Amino acid sequence: MQSDKSLAKRDAEMKAEREQLKHKYKPLFDQMAQLLFEADPMGINFESNTDEYDPEVGTILPRLEGAHSADDVQTIVHEEFCRWFGPEEAGAREQYAAVSQQIWSAWCDFKA
Repeated sequence: MQSDKSLAKRDAEMKAEREQLKHKYKPLFDQMAQLLFEADPMGINFESNTDEYDPEVGTILPRLEGAHSADDVQTIVHEEFCRWFGPEEAGAREQYAAVSQQIWSAWCDFKA
């Protein structure tokens, strides 16, 4: 079991990595967070917590370099939600199709 100190250190490192991604990929990071917030696959959109999906964007975004299609993005998004929330909570891969298509479009626009 990890100590509170090591968990706090890991959380701080992850937050620092997210900040670097936000800086590198602004405004794509914000757009992806908004897309996930609107799709709300985990049911955690309470209207005012617009940064709720930032951690997931922080692990999805670096993996997009290897994506070649919306289907690849759907796999990435589903895998990351399984990692963050567990397979049962994340649900079926298919429920991420629409938001993955939107993320793919945003990614293609960003890269263009």
